[in-house]
Amino acid sequence: MEKYILWGLLLLGLVLLILSFKKSRNITQWLLIFFMQAYFSTFIGVIVVEKKMVEYPVKFLPHFFETSILYEYLLFPVVNIYYYQTTYHSKLFGIIIQTLFYSAGLTILEVGVFEKYTELVEYHAWTWIHTFSSIFLLMLFIRGMMKLVCKISNKE
Repeated sequence: MEKYILWGLLLLGLVLLILSFKKSRNITQWLLIFFMQAYFSTFIGVIVVEKKMVEYPVKFLPHFFETSILYEYLLFPVVNIYYYQTTYHSKLFGIIIQTLFYSAGLTILEVGVFEKYTELVEYHAWTWIHTFSSIFLLMLFIRGMMKLVCKISNKE
């Protein structure tokens, strides 16, 4: 069953990625967000897996990766594109509120569905608080980096 879920998530991620680029006005920003998010997610994910805090018993391309590459390279970066799009004109308070909602949604999916009912993720020395706070902080970090990039590029 988990393999079907992974293939479904792959298809969902690809569809959402294509749809996120439909408004091609800021495509370079969205690509930068996508790749920055994938880079930092992978970096953190490798550390967490190597420290045996989290395990992925059933994973996509298991012969090549120990981490959840589908989440780190596709799903989380795509969600971050949508997060950036919905916070693009927001003030700091709105950005923080939306970050809370996105983080809570992803945490509920991971802990309340995937960790509890499937073999896709297994927590060892990891809790929902770690998931929530790492998602929250990483999304805010990428959002802040993009604000800085836009500020610098507008000055040139």
